[in-house]
Amino acid sequence: MIAHLIAWLVSGAIVLSAPFMGQIRAMLRSAFPGHFAAVVAGAVGVAVVAAVGAALIRVRDRRAVRYGTILGAVAAAAAYSFATASGTPDVDAVERVHFLEYGLISLLFYRAWSATADVSIVALPVAAGVIVGTVEEWFQWFIPNRVGEARDVLLNLVAIGCGLAFSIGVGAPRAFSWRLRPGSAAAIGVWSGAAALVFALFLSSVHLGHQIREEGIAFRSRYTSAGLVSLAADRAERWKTSPPKTLVRLSREDQYMDEGLWHIRQRNERWQANDFAAAWGENRILEAFFAPVIDTPSYAAPGISRWPAEQREDAAGRRGGGMAEYVSHAEPYPLFLLPRSVFWSIAGACAVLPALAGVACERRRAAAAAVTV
Repeated sequence: MIAHLIAWLVSGAIVLSAPFMGQIRAMLRSAFPGHFAAVVAGAVGVAVVAAVGAALIRVRDRRAVRYGTILGAVAAAAAYSFATASGTPDVDAVERVHFLEYGLISLLFYRAWSATADVSIVALPVAAGVIVGTVEEWFQWFIPNRVGEARDVLLNLVAIGCGLAFSIGVGAPRAFSWRLRPGSAAAIGVWSGAAALVFALFLSSVHLGHQIREEGIAFRSRYTSAGLVSLAADRAERWKTSPPKTLVRLSREDQYMDEGLWHIRQRNERWQANDFAAAWGENRILEAFFAPVIDTPSYAAPGISRWPAEQREDAAGRRGGGMAEYVSHAEPYPLFLLPRSVFWSIAGACAVLPALAGVACERRRAAAAAVTV
């Protein structure tokens, strides 16, 4: 019980630290100007070497297999990290910190469930880790200036897998059984269903969207066309007296403003690339659905982002003809157009069926034991 409590407390601390990570990074950049990535990478390297050294010292038996498991886990983490590197040193350094965080989380959950000594010592920490990783990304999505998406949940899952391999190498059970012990099937089913449900709620909030199509423009949004019009009216009125000029880290992200910023960035990038037809299309989206965002200075866009009349006329003349409809791809992460009724039918099955299967397995076991007796 204490081991479980420690695992969840540490996981909660990692999740709740999300609003402050930006400030910590800013402090490190200020303290080590131009060397942020090197400092973080060095700290990660020292932590990994220390962890591997301590792990190898602890191993007393089955050394070849356990050493191989430990070093294989580290090699797999390094290979995945380098294979998926963005090429931006600061971003990649922060991504590698995730491996340490979720390696620690998987180690703690492994220790919490290690007494079962069956397949559940892998399945249950994975399920718990997925829940923590999903909640962290979901929480980040709600925080200004942070990003949370399904791709990062996958990164967390890989880190959990590497952390589990490391944990098994360090603390391999002496009496492992592939046969599930009483209660393990139900636990695996319930925890797997819980992980699926949490991930479905995250996908519903972040990645389900609508196709907006109106007067020659089309784009994806988390909101319906009517919802965008309503939000625009609300922000126009509210921002007359309280424009979002200051970033408040402990606050709720304005997702409507965030979507407007997507299209501002895309419009400006297309204009710089001399893709005037696309820039014109993005500007039409902004004027039609995100007028308060381009008319109000904010912490993300300090000036007025609306094109002056001269630039608008210039763009209209340069865009050319022949484009029946402009389709925007400004969204920085996927927005799926699956109907919510279909989505929740699939998600509900993924959440409920594992739990039912686990309970059914336990009942069959109990019935077989009764017959044997």
